[in-house]
Amino acid sequence: MKYTSEIVIEKSVQEISSLLQEPENLHSWMEGLQSVDLLDGDAGKKGAKSKLVFLHGKKTTEMIETILELNLPKRMVKTYDSKGINSIIFITLQPIEINKTKYIATQEFKLHGFMKVVGFLAPSMFKKQTQKTLNSFKNFAESN
Repeated sequence: MKYTSEIVIEKSVQEISSLLQEPENLHSWMEGLQSVDLLDGDAGKKGAKSKLVFLHGKKTTEMIETILELNLPKRMVKTYDSKGINSIIFITLQPIEINKTKYIATQEFKLHGFMKVVGFLAPSMFKKQTQKTLNSFKNFAESN
């Protein structure tokens, strides 16, 4: 499954790039994020690998985030791996005006086991979650 989501943020490309590269900001906009543990590399840099733990209701989910490419505003590429889901996200930032930026996120998912069934029956669930995360990042960015 592959799709692209975008949102316009009332901040400059440079400000958004800076916010995206600070791992401590993740808690401010990633819903349910409980902890981020660096496993390898330098936090927020190309090659960094971190374990992210999320709590949604009573369920805990762990993901491994790896930064494959960091060349903002042109492009940032990350992978997220968890049970049943492997995803890659390509982020680009396009200036619209001095203090207005289009944030574009293209995501590709490889689903396994039960998640393959979920992806087939409810692909809109993934798109809605991506848009929710983009809205959360927009709110965070515009309040800083």
